[in-house]
Amino acid sequence: MAHLKMLDSMTYAEFKATLAEPAPPSSVHELLVALWYDANDDWEQAHEVAQSNEGSKNYDQLHAYLHRKEGDNWNARYWYTRAKSSVFVGSLADEWEMLVKQFLTL
Repeated sequence: MAHLKMLDSMTYAEFKATLAEPAPPSSVHELLVALWYDANDDWEQAHEVAQSNEGSKNYDQLHAYLHRKEGDNWNARYWYTRAKSSVFVGSLADEWEMLVKQFLTL
């Protein structure tokens, strides 16, 4: 999947509304597509995106979040370190929201 820049700006609320759609929006960055899959209980599809560009801060942050959600805290800490980020303190929902808002600016 190509690294797409958003064609039109989308708000957090607009992105969240797409979660009820049968497929992720096509005009957003693939990191947002991954979070769409994650929110729709397709961890594997989201994880594939995270693995597709390892070594990139945003992908490594996504990777950390996904392993935290999976309950693999050791692996999550590894990916937070690779992303040069602190381990997120807060709920998984809060981290998901933070990542969506961060990736909406890409």
